[in-house]
Amino acid sequence: MKKIFLFLYLIVAVSTVVRAQTKPDVGMYNVVWDTPSSNSSESMPCGGGDIGLNVWVENGDILFYISRSGTFDENNEMLKLGRVRLSLSQDISGANDFRQTLHLDKGCVSVTGNGLEALIWVDVFRPVIHVEVSGTKACALKAAYENWRFDDYVPPQGHERSNSFRRYAKRYDVKTRKDVVETSPDMIVFYHRNRSDIDDIFDLTVSQQGLEAVKGEMYNPIRNLTFGGYMRGDNLQYKSVADGKYIDTPFRAWLMESKKNSRRHNIEIGLHVEQTPNSAQEWKTQLDSIRREAANVAKTARRRTLEWWKQFWDRSYIFIEGNKEDEHWQIARNYTIFRYQLGCNAYGKFPTKFNGGLFTFDPVFIDANMHGTPDFYNWGGGTMTAQNQRLVYWGMLRSGDFDMMKSQFDFYLRTLKNAELRTKVYWNHAGACFAEQIENFGLPVLGFYYDRHDGFDKGIEYEPTIIYQWETVFEFCMMILEAERYANRDISEYIPLIESCLTFYDEHYRKLAVERGILPWDSRLNSFEWTPTTEYYVFYPTAAAETYKMALNSTTVVCALKVILARMTELPDKYLSAEQRKKWEEMLKRIPPIPLRTLNGHKMLAPAETWQYVRNFESPQLYPVFPWGLYGVGLPDLDVAQNTYNHDPQVQKYREQGSNSWMQYPIFAARLGMTDEAAYQIKRKLKNSNRRFPTWWGPGFDWVPDHNHGGVGMIGLQEMLMQTVGEKIYLLPAFPKDWNVDFKLNAPYRTTVEATVKDGNIVRLKVTPEERLKDVVY
Repeated sequence: MKKIFLFLYLIVAVSTVVRAQTKPDVGMYNVVWDTPSSNSSESMPCGGGDIGLNVWVENGDILFYISRSGTFDENNEMLKLGRVRLSLSQDISGANDFRQTLHLDKGCVSVTGNGLEALIWVDVFRPVIHVEVSGTKACALKAAYENWRFDDYVPPQGHERSNSFRRYAKRYDVKTRKDVVETSPDMIVFYHRNRSDIDDIFDLTVSQQGLEAVKGEMYNPIRNLTFGGYMRGDNLQYKSVADGKYIDTPFRAWLMESKKNSRRHNIEIGLHVEQTPNSAQEWKTQLDSIRREAANVAKTARRRTLEWWKQFWDRSYIFIEGNKEDEHWQIARNYTIFRYQLGCNAYGKFPTKFNGGLFTFDPVFIDANMHGTPDFYNWGGGTMTAQNQRLVYWGMLRSGDFDMMKSQFDFYLRTLKNAELRTKVYWNHAGACFAEQIENFGLPVLGFYYDRHDGFDKGIEYEPTIIYQWETVFEFCMMILEAERYANRDISEYIPLIESCLTFYDEHYRKLAVERGILPWDSRLNSFEWTPTTEYYVFYPTAAAETYKMALNSTTVVCALKVILARMTELPDKYLSAEQRKKWEEMLKRIPPIPLRTLNGHKMLAPAETWQYVRNFESPQLYPVFPWGLYGVGLPDLDVAQNTYNHDPQVQKYREQGSNSWMQYPIFAARLGMTDEAAYQIKRKLKNSNRRFPTWWGPGFDWVPDHNHGGVGMIGLQEMLMQTVGEKIYLLPAFPKDWNVDFKLNAPYRTTVEATVKDGNIVRLKVTPEERLKDVVY
């Protein structure tokens, strides 16, 4: 490594004058199709705020599914809000000049052909979808709102994997309840209101897990939740209702038609999601307020949305030089598209789901045996799998999308009390216990709690793969701490969450140790001498991710606690009292060392000191590298971590699957400075999907589009370009010399780094603020 010297800084100062002229345009990565699609699997994403649309053109019609954050029904399935079908009297798809384009720079989708254009966009600041049709000649428009939940129905075989009951759905006689659709001469209103006269998933989970005594104190996001919207247009009138079938799913369509032919048509679809305890009418009154506000801002909404997307793309970017056929060009293009998908749920109340985000489609196109509705999410709609969710959000630090992380942070903050109550009920001590498979109200997923044998601890998930896996919450705690370090965000409201998670590990594992063997500490490492300052916690039983189970001092637990506790002790005084700081300093002293082992002469990281069985095929022995940053470029004992990557049997066994779903090989290789290996893995991870839209990856281990797949690729590419250790900024630690790149990324301490790299040389560099240039290492 060599320092960037002052003369380079002078060159930089000159080059930044022409920065506006030299920055590539994100529009170069727009997706353009010149033929219509065959079905919903050939759709492209469009969205903003917390709304996602799947847009496609089929048999002359423009169609789109509507999704919005937080639309959870009584079974905790995340329901779409319906489908819209637009038919024009002139065929927009039959002409030779047909184009469907995702405009990344503008955050919209356009469909053009035969002298017509349909522009579809979402207001980032209000939950309103806009469709603007224009043409050289006047035409007629039909707009149908289509809904497949027009009656109660029993989910088809396999569909129970989309709700929280999973294989126990029949035990509960699970049904998807019908929506309500109401019409007036100039508008359609549609909504689903969770029924209060039946036991919903929250009620059943609380009962199943023996928490009735504290039920009244618990957060319940399901009860009286109502979600839906309206569809209207200045030139539209309601006409009729008809039944139909799309692929496997019967639907009912409510049809609006233009009052007269026109060269311009505008459709407005407003959405609303809210818990309204009094009545559906209360929700409808709120929906009407959204409609009135949309009318008041009609002249400025598009401009403000365009401005938002412009600043979004200015936060960060990665452009790799090449042709569309080049793998490395596809890497940067797909990175950019995936970031757009994340931007569509920038401000959702609930986080972007790892198993599809807001862009799932008819499941039969993913699994030919899955004849379910478009609502289907494998691994559930209202459930969050923490190991997967984390990979969606880590990359937002480098991309500078700190505001988009709030929904994930708030998810844990809202459910904190429930997690603390279950600890109190089951073990009678303090602290928050967050399970791995977690409901949106903070309790273990109902479907992973049955059927336990008599006497089995009620606080434990009854599933071998996720048993005792409680530590993943610390990754979200770390993201919160990093948001403070990167952007000086005020994290005061989240300090109780972090402290409660730490308190759980302190009190729970001392309690277990005393119950097993009278003494709370492990004194093995001091040769049985009574030396209190070197006595350690006994973290047993724990888990190293979903793989090494019934573990002693799992690496994931040890590293999480070491890093989180150290960072807590470094926080500014406004966040911690002297007493709090001392408590965490004392706890840090008692965290045992990171487990190591030697195999075939190679010293390497171990997943734990001991374990009973192996269940999955993650590589938690490399979690000290990522996410915890205790080994890697610029850190001691890099060879130990590299040995782990190159010689650990479990790591090597699944290396060739490193491109699949949540597997993190690109990140590990980049963090270890292994350029060739990182390039090999990132090309496989971020290459075009095998579907029409390039980032519709999956299903992998989850579903399509697989967002933890994209998240791993996003993090991996960022780490190849830039890594940080303390105040040091390492540029190009694992980036191939023959890939020319232009990038802007975020670093800690409110720092941005912009660079142009040609043939392995940095020819332009801008570091903001300027004084941080001294910390750059290349």
